[in-house]
Amino acid sequence: MSRRPPGQAGGGSDGDAFARVEALAGLAREVDGLRRSLEELLGTPTRVDDLARTVAQLADAVAAAPARPGPTVAPSWLAAPTDSEALAALLDELCRWLHAIFLRYPDGAAVLPECWLWHPDVVEELLWLMYAWRAAYESRGASVQLAGDWHDRQRPGVVRRLRTAAGSCSRERHQTRPGWNSAPLGASPVPGAEAATSIAWWWAAARDDAPPEPGSNDPAERTGSGISAAVNGTSPRSGWSR
Repeated sequence: MSRRPPGQAGGGSDGDAFARVEALAGLAREVDGLRRSLEELLGTPTRVDDLARTVAQLADAVAAAPARPGPTVAPSWLAAPTDSEALAALLDELCRWLHAIFLRYPDGAAVLPECWLWHPDVVEELLWLMYAWRAAYESRGASVQLAGDWHDRQRPGVVRRLRTAAGSCSRERHQTRPGWNSAPLGASPVPGAEAATSIAWWWAAARDDAPPEPGSNDPAERTGSGISAAVNGTSPRSGWSR
């Protein structure tokens, strides 16, 4: 007579009991896994609150920090608008700065001719130098580094260029008198500007081909109109005409 293996019931009731035990054990394992997962999530609200506080603190710090100053923009004398009152105020401002700062330096006083106002390029150099000084000493971004650059590079560079451009000039050279023909006459024409229209058309449509030859039959070159006239101030419609 054969024996049944231990735990194997001969009837349905014992088998059902074993199945229930196995099912309960599996359920217990699932409950334990869920409990462990819940324990890991219990600290999540606290961590989220901490993160929110950190973000709020960073936002407050950014809002309280002063904005970085933008670049200092210097006015241009060569491209200044035709507003006589504004230009007079700009020159008055520049003259006061020259007296207070620039002419304190012996080489600056030696290089600035009495006719400097008759030299637009000299006025342009002095204007940007004044604004560079203000950026180094008076603006929100003022720093020792900017001041050092002004002293070491910018001011000496302007002095050197003024000495070359107008160091030996005088008021007399700007006067008109019999036999005197060397007075400055203003801006020089741009050389070769009569070919600008032809070059623009070539570069736009056929830059891989040979460029047009100088002295071509471009109507703009023959009539003195187009880009050349606008640049050199000879066009009837140009706002730059002299």
